[in-house]
Amino acid sequence: MTTETIHDKARLRQARRAVMAVFCVHGAVTGSFATRIPWIQDHAGISAGQLGLALAFPAIGASLAMPLAGAISHRFGARTALRGLLALWTLSLILPSLMPNLYVLCLALFVYGATSGMADVAMNALGVEVENRLDKSIMSGLHGMWSLGALIGSAAGTVAAHLGTDARLHHLVAALVLTALGLLACRRVLDVRSAPDAEAPPHFALPPRSALLIGAVGFCAVFAEGASLDWSAVYLRDVLDTSAGVAAASTTAFALTMTVARLAGDRVVDRFGAVRTVRTGGALALTGGVLVVLAPHPLVAMGGFGLLGLGVAVVVPLAFAAAGRSGPNPSQAIAGVATITYTSGLIAPSAIGAVADATSLVVSFGLVTLLALGLIAGAGVLRTGDRRPAGPGDPAPDAAAALSDPAPGAASAVSDPTPGAASTRTAP
Repeated sequence: MTTETIHDKARLRQARRAVMAVFCVHGAVTGSFATRIPWIQDHAGISAGQLGLALAFPAIGASLAMPLAGAISHRFGARTALRGLLALWTLSLILPSLMPNLYVLCLALFVYGATSGMADVAMNALGVEVENRLDKSIMSGLHGMWSLGALIGSAAGTVAAHLGTDARLHHLVAALVLTALGLLACRRVLDVRSAPDAEAPPHFALPPRSALLIGAVGFCAVFAEGASLDWSAVYLRDVLDTSAGVAAASTTAFALTMTVARLAGDRVVDRFGAVRTVRTGGALALTGGVLVVLAPHPLVAMGGFGLLGLGVAVVVPLAFAAAGRSGPNPSQAIAGVATITYTSGLIAPSAIGAVADATSLVVSFGLVTLLALGLIAGAGVLRTGDRRPAGPGDPAPDAAAALSDPAPGAASAVSDPTPGAASTRTAP
């Protein structure tokens, strides 16, 4: 092995650690915000219904702004784009707690969501690029780091809330610390740049057909995730008549299951491939949904929610990886998948509530169980995210998988395989 090869591998390991840190920082912002929502509601003087309206604006902002990430990365390069977008996202944490009424809170949350979405696209595209160059799965682990960051941010926010700390002070300190950590991490990410004669990606464009199919699989997973996170505690309380403490523990257990599964998921994907992993995950999620719906005891339902988390954990990371290799414009495909998954996360809690109002929570989770079938049926569209060598009966690998630069040390000179990014989403 030559000295240059050793140096290139060392740079890739540094780049991987840097992207892991970026995902963790991104998740920590989300966790920091979520724990102080009750304080923000009281400060703005809004009702529960008005809060629900305001909380739709982050997803709206993210969905509208995500397509811009590719163009920004094309113009400024992956590293500079990620550095700027991540800093905007971490600093946007300051805004919501300052808003005194519903109208300006909605505006602040729109900005919060828009910066989140663009940074999400940029970091996921860079994650796909590092994965291509390492030639092994890392996307599940990256999203696991996001979940870990969210847990850390939530823990810090819980402590701040318990101490009665003003959320404006809490979020100011958190934003400054996370901005510094994010800028530090971005120093080591790959600096992928588009070729001088490469055409800039459109600012807004419909996602390609491949992204729609991949996004549909991601939709099923995120719907189950959002429904379980937001409604598992309510389900145990209202359907199985548990205490508030046991009900809350079910949500924590679900989140921990997802985090652990994502952190361990890359080894599973490398061994069994993306398609088999997702089909097996779909079977686990289906089993979990059946246990939830038929549960005679809270422990059975908690086990069902745990299986749901285990089953859907790696689907979104693999969806982004597949999108990044699905055609000539990876950043557009990734943004398309991200938009679909964000939309699923937006509508899942309200859809579960609407079905529950019309029927019951049991029927609502029957719907979640049916969507788990979509993971089993649609797993084949994630084949472009499969990093295993093709077997005798497997179709030839997608040509897009060969787009990554074979010489990692030449990162700054190659034509950007993810047209604006190494730029996007990836992952929560």
